[in-house]
Amino acid sequence: MDTQELYNLSPALRLMLMGVVVAIGPLAWVWLRSRKAPTAQRLRVLTLVTLFLTFDLVIFGAFTRLTDSGLGCPDWPGCYGHASPVGAVQQINAAQAAMPSGPVTHSKAWIEMIHRYLATGVGVLILTLAVTTWLGRRRQPLRNTGPNQLRAKQDDISPWWPTFTLLWVCLQGAFGALTVTMKLFPAIVTMHLLGGMVLLSLLKVQSVRYRQALDGIAPVAMQKNTLAWIFATFALLWVQIALGGWVSTNYAVLACTDFPACQNSMWPAMNFLEGFTLWRELGAGRNGDNISFQALTAIHYVHRLSAYVVFVAMLVLAIKLYKIQTMRHIGMWLAGLALLQVATGLGNVLLGWPLAAAVMHTGGAAALVIVLTGIVCNSCSAPGRASASKFSPARLFV
Repeated sequence: MDTQELYNLSPALRLMLMGVVVAIGPLAWVWLRSRKAPTAQRLRVLTLVTLFLTFDLVIFGAFTRLTDSGLGCPDWPGCYGHASPVGAVQQINAAQAAMPSGPVTHSKAWIEMIHRYLATGVGVLILTLAVTTWLGRRRQPLRNTGPNQLRAKQDDISPWWPTFTLLWVCLQGAFGALTVTMKLFPAIVTMHLLGGMVLLSLLKVQSVRYRQALDGIAPVAMQKNTLAWIFATFALLWVQIALGGWVSTNYAVLACTDFPACQNSMWPAMNFLEGFTLWRELGAGRNGDNISFQALTAIHYVHRLSAYVVFVAMLVLAIKLYKIQTMRHIGMWLAGLALLQVATGLGNVLLGWPLAAAVMHTGGAAALVIVLTGIVCNSCSAPGRASASKFSPARLFV
C-alpha cells in the first residue's frame, strides 16, 4: 500500500461511462414523464430528480465516512487502477491480509466505489441540466401573464444557475479526490461535506424558481423581523453543519458520553486552540503529535453548545412561520426536523455512535438545508404583516 499511486487516471473513461449508466434511468424517467411538457417544466422535473439523488448521495457519503470506507480504495478515481473492486481483488486481498482491521477490505472498497459511481451519476445529471438549459433558453415559450411574471420567467430559465452548479460539482469532485489522496485530512473532509450541502442548496434554489415561474407563485411577504430571523437561522445552520463535520471527521463524538454534562462536568477540561487548529492531519495535534483528549472534548462540546442555540432559533422560527397561514405547514416541518436532529444527536452520544443514528443525523442536516433554502427563496420583505399569497408550502416538497 505504501507504493500505491494516489492518482491513476487509467480507469477514468470507464468511470465516466458508469456515471452515464447511473444517470440513464433518471433521465429516461424524466423524458417519459415530461416529453410533451414545455422545456421549463422538464428542467424543473430534472432538477427535482437531481436534488433527490444528491440528497441520497450526501447520505451515502455519510455512510461511507462512518463505516471508515473513505480509503477503501486508496487511489483515485478508480480502485488500484481498476474501474471496480472486481479487477482489484488481488491488491485488496494483499492489503487486507497485511492489515485485517485496516482501511482496505472488500466491503469497504465496494462502499467507496459505489459512492464514486453515484457521485459521477449526479455529475452527469447536473451536466445535462446545464446543457439543456443553455439549449432551451431561446425556445422556452413565455405565457402572457404580465410584465412581472414575464421577467421572472426569463430569469428562472437562465442557464447561469445550472452552470454555476456544474462548476460547483466539479469543485466537489476535486475535494472528493483530495479526501482520498490526503488520507482523510479533517479540513478537506469537512469542506467536502459542506460542499455537498451547498450543492443541495443550489439545486433547491433552482427548483423553487422554476415552481414560482411556472405556477405564478409569488414569495410570501413577511415582517422584516421575521425575515431577519430566517436569514439568521439559515446562517446558524451552516455554522452548526461545519462544526458537526469537524466533530465527525475528528472522531470526537465519543469524547462526551453523557448528557447534559460531559465527563460528569458542565465545563470539562478542554483545549480549544488544539481542537480548532484547522490545518493538520487526522489524529494529529497542533504540533504534529497525537491530538489530546482535551482537544477532542473541545470539538465535541462546542458543537453541543452551538446546537442549543440553533435548536432554539429553529423553534422560534417555526413558531413565527406557524402564525402565517401560508407558511404553517413549513413551520411544522422545520420543528419536526429540529426535534429529529436533537434525537439523533442524543442517540449518537448516549448509545455510543450507532451507525443508523449517525447517518440519520447527517440526513437531517441535509433536509434542514433544503427546507431552510426553500423558506429563504419563498420569502420577501413587507412593511406590514404577512399577506395572503397563492404560495402553498406543500409545494416545496413536490
